[in-house]
Amino acid sequence: MSNRPPGHVARSTRGPANRPHAETPRGAPRRTPARTFLRTADGVSIDAVYEPGGTGRDPSDLVFVVAHGFTGDADRPHVRRIAGAFARHGAVVTFSFRGHGASGGRSTVGDREVLDLAAAVAWARGFGHTRVVTVGFSMGGSVVLRHAALYADDDAAGTDAVVSVSSPARWYYRGTAPMRRLHWLVMRPAGRLVGRYGLRTRIHHRDWDPVPLSPVEAVPRIAPRPLLVVHGDRDGYFPLDHPRMLAEAAGDHGELWLEPGMGHAENASGEELLDRIGDWAVARAG
Repeated sequence: MSNRPPGHVARSTRGPANRPHAETPRGAPRRTPARTFLRTADGVSIDAVYEPGGTGRDPSDLVFVVAHGFTGDADRPHVRRIAGAFARHGAVVTFSFRGHGASGGRSTVGDREVLDLAAAVAWARGFGHTRVVTVGFSMGGSVVLRHAALYADDDAAGTDAVVSVSSPARWYYRGTAPMRRLHWLVMRPAGRLVGRYGLRTRIHHRDWDPVPLSPVEAVPRIAPRPLLVVHGDRDGYFPLDHPRMLAEAAGDHGELWLEPGMGHAENASGEELLDRIGDWAVARAG
């Protein structure tokens, strides 16, 4: 896995009706929405959206960079709802991981997706924001943990605080029925066809080689940046030993919120929880 800073930002090739203000930041903070394609360090085109938020704060203040879950993308209603909630606390960047939505490439289910997040963070900082919080859900939750560890010394593409919601702690978990179905989707040719045509997600056919740093291995490397781990006690994908492993690995620099009655990821994250996450980010991100 490369931890090089992401490459250049490419102008969108879509028309103005679909991609307003799709231009690269050029130094001065921007207050208007923007949408464009970014270019990752390994050359993948990533669809990204910037919204300045409605807080009235200085544009150099906080920006949330949201990493969606597997089969999501920047235009999915649940991702737009998350973005709207965080816009009450700061600016927001959303993007589609490789293999999802309008982005190029194929999904590696959490491995090279750290390059996508790094490109999005660097783009967010290009708008003049000095404080960045990465917030990830499910697969995106594992990506924000690994990204924070791998880009710990990168001022351009690194983060100032991390929120991981409904993340696995370790790879290859098959202890629940949803995760057994997901492994079939990812590892079988028939499953990848279902992913492509049924879920609009293009999945890479190659196995991980080498196996990437796991989320729980990444967590100790995040310090001293603050970390918030959020997990529902009714999560049908990952039981509570996953967030507890992450919290134990974090030690004093991490917080664990176990949410009563909450299920999995974005669709289970209510407005009250999202507001609490937003308040935490404002208070803790530098």
